[in-house]
Amino acid sequence: MAKPVTRPYSRYSHDAVAMLGQLIRRARIERKMTTTELAERAGLSRGLVQRIEKGDPGCGIGAVFEAAAIVGVRLFDADQAALTSAIGTNTAILTLLPKAVRVSKVETKDDF
Repeated sequence: MAKPVTRPYSRYSHDAVAMLGQLIRRARIERKMTTTELAERAGLSRGLVQRIEKGDPGCGIGAVFEAAAIVGVRLFDADQAALTSAIGTNTAILTLLPKAVRVSKVETKDDF
């Protein structure tokens, strides 16, 4: 059986995922929580929690965010009320923007 092809990630993405994993691991340890306890509270497998903490970029974003929330790692510099307000503002802006971006099929002749 062939090994699945891995998706290439930028150096920035690798570093950001590694840092987030370290922050989650550090917060978990500071709270004297085992990987099994975090996994049970988050509804994840212990192996997935270990992959998150090792900075595996293939982990689902929802799983990573849930693990971070449980151990108290803040992903945005805002409290819950500010985050809710920002979501509402972005929703209002997104309703004014086009639903999709399409490439123009008509070529503009600009060779005057």
